[in-house]
Amino acid sequence: MSGVADKSQMVSLSSHPHDVVRALAQYRHPDQYRSIFELAVTIIPFIALWAAAWWALSISYWLTLAISLLASAFLVRIFLIQHDCGHGAFFRSRVVNDRIGRILSVLTLTPYDFWRWDHSAHHAASGNLDKRGNGDIDTMTVKEYSSSNWYRRLQYRLYRHPIVLFGIGPAYQFLLRYRIPSRINTENKRFWFSVMATNLTIALVVGTMIYFLGAGPFFLVQLPITIIASSIGVWLFYVQHQFEDTYWEGNGKWNIQSAAFIGSSHYDLPPVLRWLTANIGVHHVHHLASRIPYYRLQDVLKDHPELANIRRLTLWESFKCARYRLWDEGQRKMVSFAEARALQAG
Repeated sequence: MSGVADKSQMVSLSSHPHDVVRALAQYRHPDQYRSIFELAVTIIPFIALWAAAWWALSISYWLTLAISLLASAFLVRIFLIQHDCGHGAFFRSRVVNDRIGRILSVLTLTPYDFWRWDHSAHHAASGNLDKRGNGDIDTMTVKEYSSSNWYRRLQYRLYRHPIVLFGIGPAYQFLLRYRIPSRINTENKRFWFSVMATNLTIALVVGTMIYFLGAGPFFLVQLPITIIASSIGVWLFYVQHQFEDTYWEGNGKWNIQSAAFIGSSHYDLPPVLRWLTANIGVHHVHHLASRIPYYRLQDVLKDHPELANIRRLTLWESFKCARYRLWDEGQRKMVSFAEARALQAG
């Protein structure tokens, strides 16, 4: 329920995360008609922009690329609707959430059931130094990096290079890695089926499109949209957790509410970008209460304005996050490779 919150439910910067979670429970109710509207104003423009990009091939490929850039933003929005479905937040019915999520997964090239499990693992262990590796950005501590051999350090430096992290890596993730069942997929038949069923449906859709449009025109339109959207998506995920004063703790001190409250940023984007990214920038609130539909997250900030200032990053400030590579346990902040070397030299 939007509007002014009950004063008894108001939260402040000093509130305990448990109290904040209780106060946010009132927002965990999807509006079926609003959800249908949000789906329509995302899918219809995406289809129209895809068609426009294909039409523009006869005029200029630069025009196609320009239209593809906008189409990719709507593909990111489609992914974020799928994301809300995975949390059971977009519709009240789990069955409807799952069906819509699986349909959208064909457009996003993301096997829905496996991704939902992997993303749940991320929510359950975000910021936990002893449970890294589930649905997050690979992050080493300064101590781990300095004690590693040259080959491991080289691997890590290449992985964390912006060209790999925001360019090659996202394309590989969505175009190739999600096509191949990994060991953990094969251990659970449902996950394996999710990957293979998604692949089969994608093959049918792509085959149909190629039959009517031709392979060249199809890939000239679709590949830029997919590659740009995947890079945008990884960037959003990166800045939501890889900012300077983020949160990392070992098992003994880690707790899920603190990881959400102070280990997730409020990426305060301009209104248009906020809409295109489905309010995913209100990430600290999302991690505290993942069942809140994305279209209610701004209501949370309106009713509880102090939450807007927690771990707030503007668009300009977020670009500084690209330089962070390692977690310094002593200073309790992310640092660059150069800063890590200076620490060691000192």
